[in-house]
Amino acid sequence: MTDTSTSDERVKEMSGLRRALIRPELGGIVGAVAVFTFFLLFAFDSGMFSPQGVLNWTTVSAQFMIIAVGACLLMIAGEFDLSVGSMIGFAGMMIAIFGVVLGWPMWVAILVTFVICIAFGALNGYIVVKTGLPSFIVTLATLFILRGFTIFIPQTIESKTIIGGIREAAEGDWLGALFGAKIGGPIFQWLGDKGWIGTFSSGNRAGQPVVDGLPMLIVWALVLVVFGHILLTRTRFGNWIFAAGGDAQAARYAGVPVDRVKILMFMFTAFCATVFAVCQVMEFGSAGADRGILKEFEAIIAVVIGGALLTGGYGSVIGAALGALIFGVVQQGLFFANVESSLFRVFLGVILLLAVILNTYIRRLITGER
Repeated sequence: MTDTSTSDERVKEMSGLRRALIRPELGGIVGAVAVFTFFLLFAFDSGMFSPQGVLNWTTVSAQFMIIAVGACLLMIAGEFDLSVGSMIGFAGMMIAIFGVVLGWPMWVAILVTFVICIAFGALNGYIVVKTGLPSFIVTLATLFILRGFTIFIPQTIESKTIIGGIREAAEGDWLGALFGAKIGGPIFQWLGDKGWIGTFSSGNRAGQPVVDGLPMLIVWALVLVVFGHILLTRTRFGNWIFAAGGDAQAARYAGVPVDRVKILMFMFTAFCATVFAVCQVMEFGSAGADRGILKEFEAIIAVVIGGALLTGGYGSVIGAALGALIFGVVQQGLFFANVESSLFRVFLGVILLLAVILNTYIRRLITGER
C-alpha cells in the first residue's frame, strides 16, 4: 500500500514562501514599503511627514480608497465599471441642482442623488447580466451618457457648468455634516496644547493646531475598507463574489445567485462613487461638470496594484486600499520632493505594468499554467 500523502497534489505541503506569494496583498505591501522608503530617504525634511503633510497625503489616499473598494469587489466578481468617474461628476452636479438651484433641503438632495446613482448602477448590472455584453462596453456607454447629462443639465438650467453655494446650502444640515465635517477637534487641540503637533503662532488662529480635525472623507474610506474586507472574507456573500468571478457557470450550478451578486456589486460601486462625490462637493463647496475625469482608471489601477486579477475571482480589499495609499503618497510625495508633478502619470503607467506582470505570475503559480 502506497502513501498517497506524498503523491497527491491535493494534500501536498505548501511552503511558507509560496503561501506568501499567492496572497493578493503582496504587491500592495511591497509597493507601499518601497514608496515609503523612497520618500523617507528623499523627502523626509520636506514636511511630508509633519502632521499637516501626513493629513495631505492621507486625504488624497482616502479619495482613491473610497472608489477602489467598490471597484475591487466588482472586479473580483468578474466585471468592470468604467462609469465611476462620470458618476462622481454627475452625482456632485445633481446635489448642486437639487440643493442649490431648486432649494431642496441638503439631506433630501443627497438622498435623492444616492437613489438615482445606485439606480444607474443597477441598470448597468441588469444590462450586463441580461444581454451578456461585456461590462467594459456597457459601462463605457454609461460613462458618456452620465458625462453628457452632467454638462447638459446645468447648462440648460443655469447656463454654466460650475455651480457653487453648496457649503452655504448645507450649513447646519445633519447629512451634509456626515460627509463634510471634521471629527476629533478637541483631541487635536489637546495634542497642540501639549506641543505634540504644531500650532499657529499668529493671526486669528493663534494657538490652534495646524490639524484641527479628521475629515469625514478619511472616516468614510476606513469604514468602507473595513466593511468591504469583512463582507469579502467573513460572509457567505463574499464567497459568492469570488465564485461569480472565478467561474460563473460552475457557481450557478452550485446554487450561487450570480446575476444578483453582479448587479449588487454594480450598485455598490455606484454607492462608493456617490460617497466620493458628496464628500468632494462638501469640501469644495461647488460642483463642476469636469469632476471625476479618469477616476475610473485610477480605481482600477489601485485594485490591480492591490493584487486583483483582471480575469476576476481573486483579489483583496486590503490590497486595493494599499494600492490607493500608494497613489496618495506618490502624488503628494512628488510635490514635497520637488519632482515634476506630471511624472505622476508616468508612475501610474509603470506601476500598472509591473502589477499586471506580477499578478500574471501569481495566477500561473496558482493554476499551474506554463
